[in-house]
Order: sequence, then structure tokens, then C-alpha cells
Amino acid sequence: MRRLKWLLLLWFVMPLAHAQADDALLQRVLTSLGQHAAVRADFTQTRSDPALEKPRVSQGHLLFVLGHGMLWQTQSPFVQTLAFTGQQAARIDPQGVPQPMRDARGVSRISQMLQAMLAGHVNEVRRQFHIAARGSTAHWTLQLVPRQERMARVLGSIELRGDAYLEGIRIAMRDGSHTDIRFSQTRDAGALSGLEKRALDLP
Repeated sequence: MRRLKWLLLLWFVMPLAHAQADDALLQRVLTSLGQHAAVRADFTQTRSDPALEKPRVSQGHLLFVLGHGMLWQTQSPFVQTLAFTGQQAARIDPQGVPQPMRDARGVSRISQMLQAMLAGHVNEVRRQFHIAARGSTAHWTLQLVPRQERMARVLGSIELRGDAYLEGIRIAMRDGSHTDIRFSQTRDAGALSGLEKRALDLP
């Protein structure tokens, strides 16, 4: 009977200890990421789809400004700049003027999640995703699975990995397609151009 009690105690305590360890790692990771108020990086995005003969690859640059949003600047195979600020998504014209996008709801929601994570607002993310953290602050992985049934019918999971900076994102969809984004040359942003400030509505 005593052994049974210990087994029952372990059965309840171990998941709790694991969850606390996950939370502690998650908070350390977000604290580390939040130390960088503005970040630039180069990216390579690879989208694989069972319906495509070969993956689609695009490359460009990312600018993230804490509390304001991000600019996604594709350089190849075409040139395009997208701005994600809060719940808004827009294409940016050559003068830096945003043109609202009506067909980017899914991308915008993922952008909102990333902005909340990088800003350390984990409770906002937890309302929509289950989060599991693995590794250490030197090399970590965060797995996000949607809570809402409607989103879960379309989105399988999102995986973030990194060290002092975010290194990569993998988005797996229920239809078998997935998108891998690899970041390189990540560094503090330095001074922003006038176009970048206008696109992100900065003074």
C-alpha cells in the first residue's frame, strides 16, 4: 500500500514538475529575446506542399521592432515588403505607404503570435496555443499547438528554435504542407531608415 501511494504521488508530481521546468525555460528564453528592442536578420523561406513538384524558396530581410511590429522584405524570387503591426497586415509601396491586405488573415495571426512571444507577452499566446519548451537558453525549442478546434483543423503546429536570437520557424499545416524559415546574420537593428519608420508608424 505504501508503494502504491508513492507511485500515485509520483504520477501527479512528475507532470507538475515538468510543466514548471517548461515554464521556467520559457520565461528565460523570452527574457533573453526581449533584451533586443530592434533586430535585423536575413531569411530563407522554404515552402513544401504535396501538390507542388518542388519546394518554393524565397529570400530576403526581416526587421523586428519591439512593440511596433515587423517588416518582411522579400528580395527573391520577387521584391515585396510586408508590414505586420499589431493585428494589421499591409503591403508597403516604394514610398513607404502601407496598402492594407485583405487576404492575409492566417499570416497575420502567426505574426501576432511572434510579436507577442518576442515581446514577452506569453499569456496572450497561451490563450491560443499550448506551449512546450525544451532544451536550454543556449539552444532551445518551443512547440506551439493550437487550442481552438477551428484553428487546429488547418494548423498542426508551430516550432520555434534559437539561442540568444530566434534561429528558425517551422509551420506544419494539416494538409501536409509545411513552411521552414531559417534566419541568419541576426543582429541589433541600428538606425532605421525613413521608409522603415513610416511603414511601422514610428516617429
